[in-house]
Amino acid sequence: MRSAGERHGLSSDCIVKGNACADSPCRSTVGNVRLNVRFALARGKSCAILQVRIPMGGSGCCCGPAVWTSQNMNRKSGKKFEAASKQVEAKPYALEEAVPLVKKIKFAKFDETVEMHMRLGVDPKHADQMVRGTVVLPNGLGKSKTVLVIASGDKLKEAQEAGADFVGGDDMVNKIQTQNWTAFDAVIATPDMMRSVGKLGKVLGPRGLMPNPKTGTVTTDVATAVREVKAGKVEFRVDKTGVIHCPVGKVSFDQEKLIENANTLLNAVVKAKPSAAKGKYVRTVTICSTMGPGVHLDVTPYNQKTV
Repeated sequence: MRSAGERHGLSSDCIVKGNACADSPCRSTVGNVRLNVRFALARGKSCAILQVRIPMGGSGCCCGPAVWTSQNMNRKSGKKFEAASKQVEAKPYALEEAVPLVKKIKFAKFDETVEMHMRLGVDPKHADQMVRGTVVLPNGLGKSKTVLVIASGDKLKEAQEAGADFVGGDDMVNKIQTQNWTAFDAVIATPDMMRSVGKLGKVLGPRGLMPNPKTGTVTTDVATAVREVKAGKVEFRVDKTGVIHCPVGKVSFDQEKLIENANTLLNAVVKAKPSAAKGKYVRTVTICSTMGPGVHLDVTPYNQKTV
């Protein structure tokens, strides 16, 4: 006759019959099955003895490998974070209310970045539901970006006059290839140089620096592109979980400037809604500082714009 362990999917060679040294029992309940877990050392190998007790009265034992970890999954938040969280009510806020609250509850000693996190009703696995674009924030991000322009001929002089930090052609491509040099925040290239720039995909791609016509970083008008990046142009792109993460400024900004930047970003994301997206487009929006708790926004006004 089969034991209770075998009747519930446990193979007969998993049944423990003896001489393991068991100590430190740990009990837990999974569904309607109660588990008594004992860690043992048998023949020099770590293993765990699971005694499965079914409510009908049967019992069985199986042996499986123990998983050891030093991670504390119940990490406790700091006192300052907890104090800040208590000031945020469990309700959706209007943007005009959320921004002053984020500024009020900040507690870090440095000038934190204000971030927006948007969960969209799209499936990024499908190419026709990808949400991606760029937008120039009217009040910038509070820091100047280092710009590299890869071009040739007269475009090099145009880029320098527009304020590019590094300018070059094939020499810059070789420097990035040989030295793995990435001391810049944005790369702008002219179409004629993309044959050379394409070799840098393994270096620039993982860092999100690869020039792309969709984001305006492959263009013949390099002067305008440089000025836009310097003025606070940001790129947004939905990740594989359907979420967009994007900065909108610094905590030290006036609240009017932060509200204007956030509205500009939200409107750009709404305009970028793919035609294949069905149902509610903007699911949730959270605004927060780098170290502070999130403040949920009321998404109703933004979903009305997508209708």
